[in-house]
Amino acid sequence: MSDKGQVLLADDQQEVRDLLADKLRSRGKQAHAFATGRELVQTLRDDGERVELIVLDLDFGAGEPDGIEILKEIRSFRTDLPVILLTGKGSVDAAVEAVQEGASDFIEKDLYVEDKLELSMEKVERMLDVLRENARLRAENETLDRDNVFYRTELGQRHRIVSASERIGTILEQIEQIASIPRPVLVRGERGTGKELIAAALHYGGDRADRPFVKLNCAALSESLLESELFGHEKGAFTGASDKRSGRFETADGGTLFLDEIGNTTLEFQQNLLRVLEYQEFERIGGNKTIRVDVRVVAATNADLEAEIEAGRFRADLYDRLRFSEINLPPLRERREDIRPLVEYFTRQLAEEVAAIGSRSFGESALEALEAYGWPGNVRELKFAVERALCVATAEQVDATHLPPEVVGDDAAAVPAGVGGTYDEQMQSYEAGLLRRSLAASGKSQKDAAAGLGLTYDRFRHLLRKHDLTGS
Repeated sequence: MSDKGQVLLADDQQEVRDLLADKLRSRGKQAHAFATGRELVQTLRDDGERVELIVLDLDFGAGEPDGIEILKEIRSFRTDLPVILLTGKGSVDAAVEAVQEGASDFIEKDLYVEDKLELSMEKVERMLDVLRENARLRAENETLDRDNVFYRTELGQRHRIVSASERIGTILEQIEQIASIPRPVLVRGERGTGKELIAAALHYGGDRADRPFVKLNCAALSESLLESELFGHEKGAFTGASDKRSGRFETADGGTLFLDEIGNTTLEFQQNLLRVLEYQEFERIGGNKTIRVDVRVVAATNADLEAEIEAGRFRADLYDRLRFSEINLPPLRERREDIRPLVEYFTRQLAEEVAAIGSRSFGESALEALEAYGWPGNVRELKFAVERALCVATAEQVDATHLPPEVVGDDAAAVPAGVGGTYDEQMQSYEAGLLRRSLAASGKSQKDAAAGLGLTYDRFRHLLRKHDLTGS
């Protein structure tokens, strides 16, 4: 069956089936008609994941279960599916019973059955809108719950931010001072310095810790999608807006909204954001109802906002509003005393995930090479280098030969940011190279290569497909 707008229809009268099926198809639905309720239920059980509506006759004649029996059976395995009951003359009482059993609506079969179906469908469409929105919110809340569990266990407390430097110590003291102040914070730093970590520490270190911590990368979306994601939209607000949707501001109500890459937004978007910051209210796109929220905004950027203001690409009033408090994260090359503690931390983390890592540790030659490197990708790049070296090494101790070539090269300390592509691009390249080398070392045995890396065979195969190496 087609995935779009699937409706199952059952009625023992051919003319009624054809009439209603045509009506449903005229509304853009994929209608599948059956002569009995048994056939409908069987189809629903076998291939009914994407069915969104049932239209069911009440009386199928002698020898067949009636609509109420069919409804009860449907409800035994699909409690959320809207069901419209079709009734004949004089069967209203039975229809009322059916509604009590979970039917969404019932209509009488007469000369105006098409019109009645039209009205009933409108009612059901509103019901479906609610169900879709509830499903979306449940999925979003599940994601938030997973994120919040992670942050509560890994972040937000001083000892979870791994550092031995005085500069990070000063930042942690600043976080403690402002964590519970309900005003915006601007976090500045190069890519990979841990801006999201700081945002999480601000949230979970303050009095909003038990409320949502919601994240959004502003650079990953177009202006229209960004506004829709933040403010939500009403059904029909724009092409493709088939349902009403709440935005990130509503989701974050009472908590914290982390806006990464705020410097990559348009002036129009910045104006809309400024209004929310000033008044804590907004309207969904296509709506006229004012929605009030209580959200603490933490924004992050690696851009030179002063230069962007000078060039007319960033609003000075938004900049002033965001930097009620400002946190400047130093790059890793300016706090090399943090490298060894971070290496130990990342090693423990990976050992918990990959049993084959065991008790591997970094030798002095490897640590000295890590301390000498320039780290254009900062802490994120260091984490990748540590994890890669641990997986490549076969001995208990990791030495310099196990490190990425750019780290141990003659000019490693002077490697500028961006050489060889973005961090993500380089990381993908390293991962693909690791897979190739593991395959070569194992004589092209995928099972042995997977075992050598401490991965399951399925996980290893997934990575091969990801990098298009299945033919290797």
